[in-house]
Amino acid sequence: MKAILAIAMLCASNVFMTFAWYWHLRMQKPGAASWPLAAIVLASWLIALVEYSIAVPANRIGASAGMNVAQLKIAQEVITVCVFVPFMILFMGEKWRWDYLWAFLCMVGAVYFVNRSRL
Repeated sequence: MKAILAIAMLCASNVFMTFAWYWHLRMQKPGAASWPLAAIVLASWLIALVEYSIAVPANRIGASAGMNVAQLKIAQEVITVCVFVPFMILFMGEKWRWDYLWAFLCMVGAVYFVNRSRL
């Protein structure tokens, strides 16, 4: 149950981090409002603070559930792809490319190899 909680928390933290890193790029499009870079950095830091407040406990919970650092990191990378692709398509307006699926399948391979000793 702790591992599931850790993964759920990593999913939530990744949503915040994705917004912290990329939301402002949407404002660079023609006709969009422009903020000073210092304001964008400050807003991103505030969003990232929420992310860190979720991610750090998630990693501690995952470790206490028996996940090692490699498993936690690979889980985070898979979550990143699962969060970033919908964000990119739905929020940023990018087009779907099949390469995203192939990248995800490569990550599935990484999950297999990092957990192979547990199988």
